[in-house]
Amino acid sequence: MFLNLQNIPNLKFRRIVSLVPSLTELLSDLVLSEEVVGITKFCVHPDNWFRSKTRVGGTKNVNIETIHKLQPDLILANKEENTKEQVEELSKHYSVLLTDINNFDSALQSILTVGKLVGRIENSIEIVKAIRNKFYQLNSQFQNRKKIKAAYLIWQEPYMAAGDDTYINDMLHYCGLQNIFSDTKRYPETTFNEIRKRGCEILLLSSEPYPFKEKHVNEVKNLLPGVNIILVDGEMFSWYGSRLLKAANYFEMFNSKIIQK
Repeated sequence: MFLNLQNIPNLKFRRIVSLVPSLTELLSDLVLSEEVVGITKFCVHPDNWFRSKTRVGGTKNVNIETIHKLQPDLILANKEENTKEQVEELSKHYSVLLTDINNFDSALQSILTVGKLVGRIENSIEIVKAIRNKFYQLNSQFQNRKKIKAAYLIWQEPYMAAGDDTYINDMLHYCGLQNIFSDTKRYPETTFNEIRKRGCEILLLSSEPYPFKEKHVNEVKNLLPGVNIILVDGEMFSWYGSRLLKAANYFEMFNSKIIQK
């Protein structure tokens, strides 16, 4: 069954499978090593879990038979990261928390929701407080500065950017950037000609889901002269959960060492 986010049951789940890498990291920070019995092959944090926990496939191609063998009493899933058909099938057998995170506030709410579900509400409240403080300090740096026009690419062949109604779009805001694709929905396909016409000043090439490398930075520089091309850590821009604590520090460094050059 799908759990009602507005009325989370006061239960303490003992066997948890996480199909969401950033929520797996949150479970670790909530100190649930014994309770978590299954993760995906993309749940690389923490490293000791990645090496020791049972892997149930990828986020888009979950091995349902492996999950049946684990007999979880709670599965954490996400509307964007997991496939609808597989999540619905799992919900017929297990309690599923299906998160839908597209901005900073919904990310914080998910931390509290997970914390309550797994009996770690006080821990989750402390994490949220720390994140709010860090991002308040970060946001204060940009209040009197004109936002820099930027684009964030997640894929190539075709090139795809992060648009409106995405978590990444909200993170760009906290970096003091104006997303030139904020008038588009989700992840539009684009071209360098369009990026140029939209007045892009900084182009961010993400390390995930497409693994952009320094060689791509050099290639793009020739196509977009005058635009600052930067390779960025995709986890900081697209992972929610407790990763937000690290993201705030990363964004501060990003601002002081790169944007203000």
